[in-house]
Amino acid sequence: MIFRNKLTRVLSILMLVVMTFLVGCDSSTQNIDNTTPSNSSNTNVDDNALKDTEQDEKSKQETTTAKPDVVKPEQSTSSTENRVEVNGKLEVHYIDVEQGDAILIKQDGASMLIDAGDNAYGRRVVQYLKDQGITKLDYIIGTHPHADHIGGMDDVIKSFDIGAVIMPKVTHTTKTFEDVVLAIKDKGLKITTPKVSETFNLGDAKFTINAPNSEKYDDFNEYSVITKLVYGQNSFLFTGDAEQISEGEVVASGQDISADVLKVGHHGSNTSTTDAFLSAVNPKYAVIQVGAENKYGHPTENTLKKLKSKNIEMYRNDLDGNIIAVSDGVNITFNTVKTVDVKQSKPKETPVKEYKEQKPSVIPIPPVAPEAPVAPEVVQPVQAVEVSAANYIGNVNSKILHNSSCSSLPNEENRIYFNSKDEGINTGYRGCKRCNP
Repeated sequence: MIFRNKLTRVLSILMLVVMTFLVGCDSSTQNIDNTTPSNSSNTNVDDNALKDTEQDEKSKQETTTAKPDVVKPEQSTSSTENRVEVNGKLEVHYIDVEQGDAILIKQDGASMLIDAGDNAYGRRVVQYLKDQGITKLDYIIGTHPHADHIGGMDDVIKSFDIGAVIMPKVTHTTKTFEDVVLAIKDKGLKITTPKVSETFNLGDAKFTINAPNSEKYDDFNEYSVITKLVYGQNSFLFTGDAEQISEGEVVASGQDISADVLKVGHHGSNTSTTDAFLSAVNPKYAVIQVGAENKYGHPTENTLKKLKSKNIEMYRNDLDGNIIAVSDGVNITFNTVKTVDVKQSKPKETPVKEYKEQKPSVIPIPPVAPEAPVAPEVVQPVQAVEVSAANYIGNVNSKILHNSSCSSLPNEENRIYFNSKDEGINTGYRGCKRCNP
């Protein structure tokens, strides 16, 4: 009996010890559990802060998307080379503004204009856009501040809703440039400076900035904004008047500028379309925006030979009028429409096509009086040579023959003089359609 009591007491003590141990363990676990919410709470605060930051960024992006007229339009997070399935068609209209550039791009309700021709063609561009059903331009790109590219841009800005204006960081002292800047300001817009490799959405298409790659150049042409547009499997390259330096920088940068369609730089001048650049683009088609029988001799024979040697199919505004390329994302087709002129607005400064060279400074020798019969034998040959030389002037680049009063006379360095029209024709020149020598 006594043994049983002692055993019971020992068991009781053991039970107390075990219970005490278990309580201690429970207390320790609780303490750990009590610290966990504190750390967890801190983690939740950080997560919430992160979520708030992400939400703020998302709100900013949504705001940018909702307001396409902000200084910096929505930037795509994907490269133009990440080609995706597309719906509908892309249209690229190379508008005939004679010796200048103007390109309208349309895709699924979105639109963009690259350049707007010279001052005298502002109304023509505006009317063309209206005929295409344009009421808003998501982007306007003024490739560089020369009049034959931005002259009509102020008319366009005043006539349509504009999302964003992209222009290089360079100013000009001309009234043309001033008019464009004032039109931008009056519309409450700001100029977006292009940055190389930035990519923007245009419907299902995307375009990327390829140039300018430097901050300063000696020539305005080199500031030209170069852009590559991609739609499905098709691509287009727009070059403004970019010349050898800018082209070289683009090639050296290693950017992918391969494209199905090349807008030939600087109207087909010798200063653009270098061999390295043309090889990097490797286009199937080329479009030259150029005026008929222009005084610059554009496009030059050298540039045409380069394109022909690569079997590149060419289209030209001076020969084809308005040129429209249509892409379904796989194939590209071309249509051409002869230009229907719109009465030109009064130019703010003399457009390139209307520059008038000074008339030849040769002074005709007055007829010799009858009482000096020997004078014609001496003077007549001199008069014939001087006047004849001034009367027939050829353009060594375009092989066009002009008379001395033609408004499309070439620059002096591009001239060749003939004693007669027949001499020019027999040498391989053809008569100018404007002056009909």
